[in-house]
Amino acid sequence: MADKEKIFIFDTTLRDGEQSPGASMNIQEKFRLARQLAKLGVDIIEAGFPVASKGDFDCVKNIADNLGGGVQVAGLARCNKKDIDAAWDALKNGVNPRIHTFLATSEIHMKHKLRMSPEQVLELAVESVRYAASLTPNVEFSAEDASRSDLDFVCKVFTAVIDAGATTLNFPDTTGYALPDEFAAKIAYLMENIPNIDRAVLSVHCHNDLGLAVANSLAAVKAGARQVECTVNGLGERAGNTAMEELVMAIRTRSDLVDVRTGIDTRHIYPTSRLVSNITGMPVQPNKAIVGANAFAHESGIHQDGVLKERTTYEIMNPEDIGLSKGNIVLGKHSGRHALRDRIESMGYRLTDEELNRVFERFKELADVKKEMFDEDLEAILLDEVVRIPQVYELVTLGVMSGSRVMPTAGVRMRIEGEEVEAAALGIGPIDAAFRAIARLTGTRSRLLFFSVNSITGGTDAQGEVMVRVEENGRVVVGQGADPDIITAAAKSYLNALNRLEYLKKAEKSR
Repeated sequence: MADKEKIFIFDTTLRDGEQSPGASMNIQEKFRLARQLAKLGVDIIEAGFPVASKGDFDCVKNIADNLGGGVQVAGLARCNKKDIDAAWDALKNGVNPRIHTFLATSEIHMKHKLRMSPEQVLELAVESVRYAASLTPNVEFSAEDASRSDLDFVCKVFTAVIDAGATTLNFPDTTGYALPDEFAAKIAYLMENIPNIDRAVLSVHCHNDLGLAVANSLAAVKAGARQVECTVNGLGERAGNTAMEELVMAIRTRSDLVDVRTGIDTRHIYPTSRLVSNITGMPVQPNKAIVGANAFAHESGIHQDGVLKERTTYEIMNPEDIGLSKGNIVLGKHSGRHALRDRIESMGYRLTDEELNRVFERFKELADVKKEMFDEDLEAILLDEVVRIPQVYELVTLGVMSGSRVMPTAGVRMRIEGEEVEAAALGIGPIDAAFRAIARLTGTRSRLLFFSVNSITGGTDAQGEVMVRVEENGRVVVGQGADPDIITAAAKSYLNALNRLEYLKKAEKSR
């Protein structure tokens, strides 16, 4: 593999992925994910769109200033000086910072959105790239809606922006319209008709509206593209983007036909997928390729028999290659801090002493309740204790009464900024009653948009994992909670969402 040509992985989970409805992240969550992406081995992290808001600017700057390592950090900018200046101000302290500027080139976009002629688009693209290149030698130019653009015009624009200083050219399938053979032919045409293409890397950015983002990206790679823009779990606008994990494992698994390699450490794929899912509140569907719960499950007796005799009869990948551990009991209630730290580090986490103490305390509480401790149980604790925000609202105790002939009732005692308060409420069910009591105590005017409950592991003593999406005055946040008691997990998830709302409100007031 080492002698194969490398494909650069440009991860835009923090930018395009965050544009999935309800998938917004705060500054701590974005930095935590950026560190995990760097550990995964992505080459470029598109950290956000700095000019879009002060919050986005601060997130990009925080990552560029503090991430370190060899990964490049990119910021998106439209083709104008204000956007480019904002991107550079956020990125300039990073390692080899990249300004990613874009302008539409399709007739429909130029006519109806930009209201510019092709000549004006060409002039603005060159002017913007030249200005960006005066700030950093690492400039990417994207021709928005390129797959529906006149290819000769795209070649003309790409040739000119290379001369102006662009070192990466991105050819997006912005609307997910292309088919693989068609897309490969377009990439081949670009490679043959841009005279100075040897001075730049050709990139693709595919959307999944027809379910073909990964297929189109692979076709483009075979035709000469050497950078792919993608997201973890395929997050992104509408139907999402090229799923990083699918692209990488396709290249790895079919190395006999795809004569390239990536720099991804695939053992971090599954932990990264779980982190993205928990931070964004976007569950991974069970039958999702590579990282879905059923990706390595075998129900058919014929399949089970074959796998038991020889794994490769029905598995084309080894679960351990993506960081999916099949081990069962690894720790128990008698385990100490040293054993816990070792297990956590083997899962890809690095904790401070303070974080370890918090996790250890929660681990002991859970181990007293559960007979078996799984990696997924530890991960739920880690995500709650490490990726945390200031706790305005804390659950102290929760009691419910429910049954087929009983009006569901919940009594909640909680701590609000250090002061203990309590309330009771009736509801349609015990979770509804608990939510009503919490709403009464917090005075929230928020609306519950989404509620999801899953079992983290098997068994009747499994932890329940609840995700909620809550909206208040246009702010949409995600909350997560995990507990062996599903009603408690639901209450924790609701409080987690309310804490995130409070965090956003205070952050907005401080700007």
